[in-house]
Amino acid sequence: MQFTGIVTIGCMSLAMALALRPRWPESWFGGLDKMYRLHKWLGITALVGAIVHWLWAQGPKWAVGWGWLERPVRGERPPIENPVEAFFANLRGSAEGVGEWAFYAAVLLIALALIRYFPYRLFYKTHRLLAVAYLVLVFHAVVLTRFSYWTLPVGWLTAVLLAAGTWAAAIVLLRRVGADRQVKGRIASLHYYPGVRALETEIEVPQGWPGHKPGQFAFATSNVAEGAHPYTIASGWHRESQRISFITKELGDHTRRLREKLSVGQDVKIEGPYGCFTFDDDCPHQIWIGGGIGITPFVARMKHMGLQKEAPDWPERQTADLFHSTGDVDEEALGKLAADAESADVRLHVLVDARDGRLTGERIRAAVPKWREASIWFCGPTGFGEALKRDFAAHGFLVGRRFHQELFAMR
Repeated sequence: MQFTGIVTIGCMSLAMALALRPRWPESWFGGLDKMYRLHKWLGITALVGAIVHWLWAQGPKWAVGWGWLERPVRGERPPIENPVEAFFANLRGSAEGVGEWAFYAAVLLIALALIRYFPYRLFYKTHRLLAVAYLVLVFHAVVLTRFSYWTLPVGWLTAVLLAAGTWAAAIVLLRRVGADRQVKGRIASLHYYPGVRALETEIEVPQGWPGHKPGQFAFATSNVAEGAHPYTIASGWHRESQRISFITKELGDHTRRLREKLSVGQDVKIEGPYGCFTFDDDCPHQIWIGGGIGITPFVARMKHMGLQKEAPDWPERQTADLFHSTGDVDEEALGKLAADAESADVRLHVLVDARDGRLTGERIRAAVPKWREASIWFCGPTGFGEALKRDFAAHGFLVGRRFHQELFAMR
């Protein structure tokens, strides 16, 4: 009981801390997208741990009721001399009762968060309630953790995790997550590409934005009720223009309604930048692979390179091949992509699935003879990226060090 309880509340505490989107550990994990993946798996671990903990508490009672076990005879317990321990002992009944209801709520809310088809606008509202359930479980844990543990390292670690998680839950409930990294902007232009069902939004951020590197992303809020949504930034940053662009494909309930919801002149909030998918390496060549809307970070990189030709901030003589695999075609969008590639001196390879077939590792290696000396930067569907990673690993490529993958899913 103690083991499963401590593991569960520890995982929930770490997940609560990561929900604040802290900037300082991004380099450890390789970006906020990887931190979100850890947040998700901590939630899953907490879910499994909580169920086991609950079954461990309820199982013996069920076994006694079914006649499989006999209730043990307990003798008179000696009086508790420590006043703090005695205070906690008096709260045991309350802690057990509210903890059970908080468990039911947490299981439901975590399950909803893991259901991909649960609408984001509802997920945004319900997921915050986990902070309330967590605070109730903190009370449950503090009261019911064996009192002697608080003087041991396991107790010290638990106390630190509970303190960090409680602080994080308060920030979440006050809606102050990322508040110090938010700036106000205004939509300057909107352009829709019907062939690929994507909307390009250009936003003026006249002051406060610290700048970003190509490949990073930001959270944008156009409707407080909908909450903040993460989008890869599709433009370089130059203080003379102070504008940020996003390219959003119609993939879900929120993005399908953006064309109707957004308008030129509308105020928005931008939070960031985040991410470590920033093309930073000293390889003589880079291979870029953008699947579908995963082309966005490469658009930002090429725009940046086109404007920085006279004063490049990347290694001298470093070259790049960009492979864009897409199932949809919009001639205007492809024309802009080709122009960006030409401006940045990047070799562009466009593969339309119906016309050219699927992009494979073999086709990439045939097009880039010196692929062993290159680094690979991939952004697109996770399954596609994992298949390419396995393929290159099978040919001796150092995927652990030179295959960089931006995770496409944030939930």
